[in-house]
Amino acid sequence: MSEQRERIRVLGAGIFSLILVLGVARFAYTPLLPLMQKQAGLGIAEAGGLAAINYAGYLSGALIASLISDLVLKDRLYRLGMILAIASTAVMGLTTDPLIWALSRFFAGLSSAAGMLLGTGLILNWLIRHNHRSELGIHFAGIGLGIAGCAAAVALMSQWLDWREQWFAFTAIGCLLLVPALAWLPAPDTSGMTRTGQKLEDNPPSPLFMRLFMAAYFCAGVGYVVSATFIVAIVNKLPGLSGQGNLAFLAIGLGAAPACINWDLIARRTGDLNALILAAILQIVGILLPVTVGGLWATLFGALLFGGTFIGMVSLVLTMAGRYYPTRPAKIMGKMTLSYGAAQILGPAITGWLGTVFGSYTAGLWLAAGVMVVGTLLLLVLKAVERRDAAASLAALKPCPQN
Repeated sequence: MSEQRERIRVLGAGIFSLILVLGVARFAYTPLLPLMQKQAGLGIAEAGGLAAINYAGYLSGALIASLISDLVLKDRLYRLGMILAIASTAVMGLTTDPLIWALSRFFAGLSSAAGMLLGTGLILNWLIRHNHRSELGIHFAGIGLGIAGCAAAVALMSQWLDWREQWFAFTAIGCLLLVPALAWLPAPDTSGMTRTGQKLEDNPPSPLFMRLFMAAYFCAGVGYVVSATFIVAIVNKLPGLSGQGNLAFLAIGLGAAPACINWDLIARRTGDLNALILAAILQIVGILLPVTVGGLWATLFGALLFGGTFIGMVSLVLTMAGRYYPTRPAKIMGKMTLSYGAAQILGPAITGWLGTVFGSYTAGLWLAAGVMVVGTLLLLVLKAVERRDAAASLAALKPCPQN
């Protein structure tokens, strides 16, 4: 097999795995949420609670990823996670018991971590070892395709299937996605060298940089999770937009599908941190457009902006983390995601509580935008820390003057 064809297969495994663990196991819940509230009696607070439990599973998976260095074990857990994604999806249609739903959402979160962290780490490690550019834009296109695909699927299936039957249909789709997700990812290379014989070495940033980096990523997690989880329900209750929530969710997916490739190109020209700052600012605009301007077109443009930025930020952050630690990218990605995952537990829970108090999830959008402003300021501080660290490294390399 040619080198380029092998690269396409590996990236294809990543794309299909992300469609499975996020598009099917995770994000199918968002467009199905109004239907489950209408047909299965799911309440506002309970809906937020299930989303929070899903992120608790994701956070648990991130913790596991952050503790594992063995590539062979990561590969086994990745493959187990793919199977878990299908099982957790099937369970959602088998019951109306909130406890069983909660367990399903928790294990779906674990499977999401397997795809997002272990799978991404294995793929980045493969790219670096085979001397390919260490960018993940093509790989992360799977998230946008998953979002758009499940939104389109729910819009289509809702004409004939109830909420329960749609979960079973997603299970069948997941089984098809499982084949390339498992078959196209080769077993990991455990040597410490690239294919051309270059030694893999870590290049960690300063502790202050990492602390600020994780804090900024926490803010990004809050900014992401509220819209990603509740956008359908929010838009459906805005004036004149009843029934348009699924269209907004589809727009998020369409915006997200090419986003990571675009942000890779932007980062090449501006630098990673400048690209992150730009993405954060545009995401704030996207979050607030539905509630500040209103109307269908502003809402759809906001959804496109949100979809085109949140996944770009994830891709840039995880790629940066992997470059700092090429010998163990999934481990540092797991640590970063602990911060992101903590936000994804708090965000839905607080938004669910705000929804109970105010009667809608709109207040959650203002919360998300406010936290994103804080995160943008942290990224600006991070630029100054990066310059300071670079100057300190340069000074350390200079020879001492002779007396």
